[in-house]
Amino acid sequence: MKGLGELERHIMDVLWAHSEALTAREVGKAMADRDLAPTTVMTVLDRLTRKGFLRRERDGRAWRYHPAESRDAYVAELMLGALDLTGDRNAALAHFVRSVSGPEAEALRRALSGLHSEP
Repeated sequence: MKGLGELERHIMDVLWAHSEALTAREVGKAMADRDLAPTTVMTVLDRLTRKGFLRRERDGRAWRYHPAESRDAYVAELMLGALDLTGDRNAALAHFVRSVSGPEAEALRRALSGLHSEP
């Protein structure tokens, strides 16, 4: 999964923060502080749809957009991509584990203990 530019990330943040699908106008209103042209918002939403980050559905004359994956799934993809950049995934994972906080380490332990071993 490719990374997101600054404006793409900001739009994804808006959509991830809402449980319902939003129109381009609603996304634009949520980003009023950015003073973006409506066509800019529509262009970025279309680009995010083509990249596979968003799904869209017709609602009358408008499209409603919602994330294809959760923010957590996106971040996990980024982490896996970063691991692909190293020549030694085990060393990178070990360094990562040594750098997390106690509560984060406990969350990792719980996640790992929830994995099922294959027969």
